[in-house]
Amino acid sequence: MSIAALCSDRVLLNDWHVIADLTNLSAHEPFQTRLLGVDLTVYCRGRYNKEVVRNDTGALVNATKRYGFLWACLGKPERDIVFVPEAEEEDRYLLTGGSIAVKVSGLRTVENFLDMGHFPFVHTGWLGEEPHTEVAPYKVELTAADELVATECKFYQPVASPTAKEGFVVDYIYKVIRPYTVALYKSNPVQKERLDVITLFVQPVDEENCVAHPFLCYLKDGSDEAGIRNFMQLIFAQDKPILENQLPRRLPLDPRAETPIRADAVAVLYRRWLRDKSVTYGAIPARM
Repeated sequence: MSIAALCSDRVLLNDWHVIADLTNLSAHEPFQTRLLGVDLTVYCRGRYNKEVVRNDTGALVNATKRYGFLWACLGKPERDIVFVPEAEEEDRYLLTGGSIAVKVSGLRTVENFLDMGHFPFVHTGWLGEEPHTEVAPYKVELTAADELVATECKFYQPVASPTAKEGFVVDYIYKVIRPYTVALYKSNPVQKERLDVITLFVQPVDEENCVAHPFLCYLKDGSDEAGIRNFMQLIFAQDKPILENQLPRRLPLDPRAETPIRADAVAVLYRRWLRDKSVTYGAIPARM
């Protein structure tokens, strides 16, 4: 791999990040990846033991498994891995949705995940369609848990999920949990009083490249694992070329850099939240 800028953001270095889907690891071949500009090699020592080594120093990296992924922390972990309560509900499929490499900052990928405005134009016939293009006003707040939460989000979708038989207005809740981790809660077409959950763990490979690792917690009623995975990969395949054509590839944090509209309320707060946390990796810092 080519040389990449290393990260100096403590909030990122001392946190856990997904570096691999466990199904992609082999006992016979080391797995090569990169996190925050650091090249890593994963060795499988038997079925359960995974060692992660820095290629530059040969030092072992903190590593553990959860939710079907291998996680790593380059520094000293200051908190636990993100908790997904729906993963403990027995009537849900718990699936990894494939690891998708994207040539753009991981922060751009998170922001795209938060954007309902692109549904009718990028996901036409699936997550949106004309003339249903307006994003209705919604609420967004910073919680006591230091998470960004957008509620009362509603959008008409022709095919909202693998189990959808007809179009309907879908209720959404977005939650930004960590700088590179975002969750989406959306109406289940069969059990409309409950929500399916997609948590996107974005691996910051370097400042302008990332790997998106979706974790899917879907209700089993009326669905199957293959259909859920295929739907997720279809939607992300539509997003990938749009993301990779965004310029600049890093996310500008200066509020004057890109003109927001009302529908961008959660993105505006996300950028401010990143500035408050002194996140600079994958971003273009705001001018003072």
